[in-house]
Amino acid sequence: MNRQQLVEQIWRKKSFLCVGLDTDIRKIPPHLLAEEDPVFAFNKAIIDATAPYCVAYKPNLAFYEALGVKGIAAFERTVDYLKRVYPEQFVIADAKRGDIGNTSALYARTFFEEYGLDALTVAPYMGEDSVRPFLEYDGRWVILLALTSNRGSHDFQLLEDAKGRRLFEEVLIRSQQWGNEENMMYVVGATQGRAFEDIRRHVPHHFLLVPGVGAQGGSLQEVCRYGMTRDCGLLVNSSRGIIYADGGERFAEVAAEKAREMQQEMEQELAARGR
Repeated sequence: MNRQQLVEQIWRKKSFLCVGLDTDIRKIPPHLLAEEDPVFAFNKAIIDATAPYCVAYKPNLAFYEALGVKGIAAFERTVDYLKRVYPEQFVIADAKRGDIGNTSALYARTFFEEYGLDALTVAPYMGEDSVRPFLEYDGRWVILLALTSNRGSHDFQLLEDAKGRRLFEEVLIRSQQWGNEENMMYVVGATQGRAFEDIRRHVPHHFLLVPGVGAQGGSLQEVCRYGMTRDCGLLVNSSRGIIYADGGERFAEVAAEKAREMQQEMEQELAARGR
């Protein structure tokens, strides 16, 4: 999916919601455990319930890899279902890959050729040659980790060099020599607040993938105030706050309600900025 197609989906649905499919078999409703593939059964129900209100889905590979072969099979079934039934959805593999060039090339082949996904999260720590293989696929996106929402993000990402430039700023500046606004996004945690002003100073037009709204306490209003661009420029992710909003047989219905609430808030934010 290219940038224009993504933007069109945002305007059509008045939403920039990404639903995180962080599906933990220990947290899904007990009645699903009788299913042949409980993880896929859960994902399918969540997708069917929330698809009208979001523009993207983000399965986190750790939750699937933890189950071995069965988990990977559930991931593959989930991706296949999205591509067949909801082809307008932007699908992100949250895998945080990044290694020496030939290894990254194989990761890129896995997620972009084998699975046909739209985007992949990538760790930039090893530098240009570890990122470039992911950028060789037309219509696919690299989503670089920049300023994350976890507590330990300050351990390294806010370290300053002799000129006062923080590490996350160096990532933003340097990576623009590798990719562009049509094939590169950045992960910026919702809990970073006004740091979005600094982010936008360096990357005024790139899309940002924003986790941390909801269960992690990030403010959607603050993210939009400091991070929204003329064509939105945001994909705001919510995982636990939607998919685990109810632990019983109404889990999908309640997930739909939570997703609709977020979509309505996003519609208001877009309208407030003349979108």
